[in-house]
Amino acid sequence: MNKSELIKSIEQWLLKNRPANSLSDAWVNPLANALVVLAIIIACVLSWFLVRIILTKVLAAYIRRSKNKWDDILLERNLFSRIANLAPAVIIHMAAPVFPGLQVWIQRLAFSYIVLVTLLILSSLMDGIEALYRTFEISRERPIKGFIQVLKIVFSIVGIIVIISVLLDRPPWALLSGIGVFSAVLLLVFQNSILGFVAGIQLSGNDMVRVGDWIEMPKYNADGDVIDITLHTVKVRNWDKTITMIPTHALISDSFKNWRGMHESGGRRIKRAVYIDMNSIKFCTEEMLQKYEKFHYLTDYIQRKRQEIEEYNRSRNIDPEQLVNGRRMTNVGTFRAYVQEYLKNLPALNHNMITMVRQLAPTEHGLPIEIYCFTGSTVWVEHESVQADIFDHILAVVPQFDLQIYQRPSGKDIRTRD
Repeated sequence: MNKSELIKSIEQWLLKNRPANSLSDAWVNPLANALVVLAIIIACVLSWFLVRIILTKVLAAYIRRSKNKWDDILLERNLFSRIANLAPAVIIHMAAPVFPGLQVWIQRLAFSYIVLVTLLILSSLMDGIEALYRTFEISRERPIKGFIQVLKIVFSIVGIIVIISVLLDRPPWALLSGIGVFSAVLLLVFQNSILGFVAGIQLSGNDMVRVGDWIEMPKYNADGDVIDITLHTVKVRNWDKTITMIPTHALISDSFKNWRGMHESGGRRIKRAVYIDMNSIKFCTEEMLQKYEKFHYLTDYIQRKRQEIEEYNRSRNIDPEQLVNGRRMTNVGTFRAYVQEYLKNLPALNHNMITMVRQLAPTEHGLPIEIYCFTGSTVWVEHESVQADIFDHILAVVPQFDLQIYQRPSGKDIRTRD
């Protein structure tokens, strides 16, 4: 008995078993069709319910007891619950011959629904793959979220083409041949996706940015850690806890600063100057040198420098009575040597990197003495603490060298002088 005969059998059964004068012949066929539809609906609900229980309850219990991570990730992405949605569509597709007049459209619509559910299943599967990939350390260097999104777009386009071809009863390649006419429109619609995909390949291939990198991009007011890289955007959590979205292709076309190299080097730079009032700079007297010689960091320096200068002046018969004759030590030079030795003995600095105290060109604010060194920790708070300790000491020790820090006069300073 084929499916079309099923309704005839139900009609005959209804005619034979109907109570007297309770059911007219005109209502037999609609009632038979309604009973078949009801039976199909009940079968769809039962199949969905049973498959869902098997996949989301029984299988889920086994998955939670297993030690594997990948099955837990797929369970969290609703993969199995979406598979259960296929059962009703399959039953409807198989039951379509019961209604010969509507069989073709019922099967087309059921198949279209199956394609849509399959796309959702593939989406959950790809999300699970991406989540599983993030558990590996390499995901920080080579994120694949952008590529996963591209695959989703490709699968969606293919699925839409298949659905349209089924509904129009035309082969998919016939539709694909007509897409060339709309290529310009497609390029416009998917412009950002294409740019993001190409940028993602360049960012990954050149290792330009990773999740966890600290980047600065003033154009987009971004200054913080990269927390996500997708097809279209790079998400940055700024230090004030705001979130900035940067177009992925902007990281290729515009400039940005990546602080990853600083973290990997094991040292964070200090580059700051103190400005010495040039009116306080002078040659060192004997009394000053005797005072400086008592400073622990300067004892060897003063003795060595004195001997060097005396030999230089004596070899050239220079009269030391005149201050301008020959070589002499200055209080600012001695101060610079002190700071250099102080930094050299500071354990909080990274001494495998440059440690330098240099004199810059004089400005209207005085003579800049710049401290250039690297802390041993790249952690921001620890770096700032070490830097503050260094300059606390320098600012406090400057007067010991008969020097003064330049400070722009305020109204109070002017009134005091008056």
